[in-house]
Parts: sequence; C-alpha cells; structure tokens
Amino acid sequence: MVDEELMKRRQEWYEKAKKEGKLKANPTEDHKAGLKALQNPMRRNIMKKLGEEGRMSYERIKEEFKLDDMHAKFDLGLLVDTLYIEKEEKEGGAEYYLTPRGEAFLANVESQHDLK
Repeated sequence: MVDEELMKRRQEWYEKAKKEGKLKANPTEDHKAGLKALQNPMRRNIMKKLGEEGRMSYERIKEEFKLDDMHAKFDLGLLVDTLYIEKEEKEGGAEYYLTPRGEAFLANVESQHDLK
C-alpha cells in the first residue's frame, strides 16, 4: 500500500512539473543535466541532509555546509533546475526540500549501498 501511495505521489508531481513546463522537452538533455548536477559531492550531501531533515532554510544550508552566497545559490539553483529539490519562499526566507525525483535518487543510492 505504501508503494502505491508513493508511486501516486511521484506521478502527480511529475504531471504537475510537466504542466508547469519544468521538465525539459528532450529526456536526454534532462538526464544529462541531472548527471551534471549530481556529479558534485556537495550537492549530493545537501540532498542527503534534506532527506534526513525534511526541510532546511537557505541560511541553515549555508551554515551546515560552510558555503558562501555564490556557492549556495549556484548549488541550490542547479538542484532546483534539475528538479531534485524545490524551493519555497517563506516569510523568513527560502526553504528547500526534496522532490519525489530527489527522494528516488536517494532511495536508489541507499539500495546500491545495501548490495555491497
């Protein structure tokens, strides 16, 4: 039952992203951009931390990973652009959280580590 709910949530997210024009028209380009984003260990670590914490503010991410504004904006922006995380503007600033795509990436990484 949990798997069905998860798959439904992922499908709803995918359809919403597609409708909003967030998905790249060419799946090859989408995959290429995703690979580029995930090559960087810092961005993978940010995703892992978001997976553990749920949501984190921009300031907390900067502090946690000792990032200056330029690097924080670049890394978070790339993860948002490739749909691994989402940004939500709040009164006190922005918060970031994993998308179903980001969750799936982390689940895949964890399952691969279980095989070793």
